[in-house]
Amino acid sequence: MPDWFEVMYRTAMAVVILFLITKLLGKRQVSQLSLFEYITGISIGNIIGYISLDLDNQWYHGLVALAVWTCISVGIEFVTLHSRKVRDFVDGKARVLVKDGQVFKNSLKKERITADEFMEQLRKKNVYRMADVEFAVMEPSGEINVMMKKDYQPLNANLLGWKLGKEKPGSTVIIDGRLMLDMVDKAGYDKAWIEHELKRRKVDIKDVFIGQIDSEGQLLLYSGTERILEEAKTQKPSDRILQLSEQFASELRLMEKLARNEEEREAYQLALDRLEAANLSRGGSLLK
Repeated sequence: MPDWFEVMYRTAMAVVILFLITKLLGKRQVSQLSLFEYITGISIGNIIGYISLDLDNQWYHGLVALAVWTCISVGIEFVTLHSRKVRDFVDGKARVLVKDGQVFKNSLKKERITADEFMEQLRKKNVYRMADVEFAVMEPSGEINVMMKKDYQPLNANLLGWKLGKEKPGSTVIIDGRLMLDMVDKAGYDKAWIEHELKRRKVDIKDVFIGQIDSEGQLLLYSGTERILEEAKTQKPSDRILQLSEQFASELRLMEKLARNEEEREAYQLALDRLEAANLSRGGSLLK
């Protein structure tokens, strides 16, 4: 076997083996790796390089080394999941660097961080005054997390004493000109409502790159280069009423399907009948 072909063969096999080992060990980002995981990654990389290029020695010895490293890594991960002491030793502990605006010099020394490096990390968190910090903690991964004092935290509904309703996540219902019926159903709408919205805006579904229904029940369309805007300002009140009625009718149909008993089903059907009657009085028809 030519040397170049053997290198190709070993490299391809090493890539497959490395992929399988990575799947087995998990997929954390580099900044989230513990010290042992970092060492394991370096060692496995060196062994993979040996398997690929060292033609003078028996390459299967590298596979034995990989198997040993993998078993050790999996074993330590299993032990750290069940033992706090081992976890603290292997992964390390979180350390408080700042408390109530007071920085702890000894903590910085133990983590081998200079004052300049620490201030740089704070600036990355948009913090420029130490006195504004309630807590700053270095995590075992090496990342520094900061909690500002209440006076300097961003204003939110909780601080204002407001009680807000639950927000529904947006649903992507059109991708690359194709209607995702399962996502439409999960969002509480149906195909007829989507088709009506597209027809009302004079948009062909093939021209839609991404279509989403937001938390307010609005269908947002994107062509891939720009958003296909709805002329909401020029929309007539009657059209808006019809749109809301269709949304309500779609939700009633969904609730009727999900009814737990016949009594609930009849109640939803009665509401649909009343909505249809109200719409017929305006000369339209919701239910097709």
